[in-house]
Amino acid sequence: MMNRHNKGRWLNIRNTQRGVTLIELVVSIVILSVATAGIMMVITQTTLSSADPMIREQATAIAQSYMEEILTQPLTNPGGVEVNGPETGEVRSTYDDVWDYNGLNNNAGALDQNGVAVSGLSGYNIAVRVTSATLGPGSGSPAARIVVTVTYDGMVSINVPVTAYRLN
Repeated sequence: MMNRHNKGRWLNIRNTQRGVTLIELVVSIVILSVATAGIMMVITQTTLSSADPMIREQATAIAQSYMEEILTQPLTNPGGVEVNGPETGEVRSTYDDVWDYNGLNNNAGALDQNGVAVSGLSGYNIAVRVTSATLGPGSGSPAARIVVTVTYDGMVSINVPVTAYRLN
């Protein structure tokens, strides 16, 4: 049996609001928008830097390849006087000593020893510097310090130097 007091209470519960207000809805949308923007910035940054390791690894491989080629040459010119660079008429395929590589710049990408571009490596720039080195007091042996630096032209700035010493 329902009395008058209970009936009013029942109607009062039934008429309560069960949704959200406009202010609550707007605040929720703003919070979700800020969170989504933050997540998108992280995804964008991750995507942009995901190529870094591959580009750095390729640059290192290019530098090591050039260095191996240089280190197979004798320290001094077997044909006579050293000019600290390639002798007149020499091209990379005819270099006959370490000093011939001094000043070598490949700004159009990695090239093989015969000057042929290596496919897929056109964004890399290679510079070689050869300088006299002193390895210690009383060493008496001539030495050269060789630095091969590889940079990349793309969206990511990569600079990979590889240094070696060549003794007589």
